[in-house]
Amino acid sequence: MNASLIPAVFLDRDGTLIEEVDYLNDPDRVKLIPGAGEALKALSATGFRLVLVTNQSGVARGLFTVETLDSIHERLTELLHEAGASLDGIYTCNHHPDFGAPCSCRKPEPGLLLQAAEDLQLDLKRSWMIGDAARDLEAGRRAGTESLLVRTGKGHILEQTWRRMGQSTDCVIDSLAAAPSAIESSLKHRRS
Repeated sequence: MNASLIPAVFLDRDGTLIEEVDYLNDPDRVKLIPGAGEALKALSATGFRLVLVTNQSGVARGLFTVETLDSIHERLTELLHEAGASLDGIYTCNHHPDFGAPCSCRKPEPGLLLQAAEDLQLDLKRSWMIGDAARDLEAGRRAGTESLLVRTGKGHILEQTWRRMGQSTDCVIDSLAAAPSAIESSLKHRRS
């Protein structure tokens, strides 16, 4: 383990950090999920870098431009700042295989996480991925992180599927607001 590397929490955007809006194309519609700003502030205070990793195929589909996407992320940054929080990086995949060649950055591929780890000197083995979809958790697994599924957004549907299949739901939390305590509890459990 390289002591100079820093652990991170990678965050999905829609349904995890902000309210789910299919193909969000208007900065005025950006709304933080309740407790998200406070959770990020708490995670940052415990030494985690905070990195947004989001698939935004609306660009490839021609539903909005990169400039619109940048405006949406500027609004998100403003809302987080108002809550006393900030992101250390924003990484987007603007591709979709139906509208171009396959890429290595579209979740569940780990490319966004791997690029952020390289850019920001992150320790993936001590990092977490939080999202509301199987592709988020799979991207985290492929990158070597731990994962948490939030019930917000579409996460509650995946949790129900897991329950029907008899799979463990130990990695499920109500919302991003529960992430700091869930991560702290997991870390304490590992140390004991």
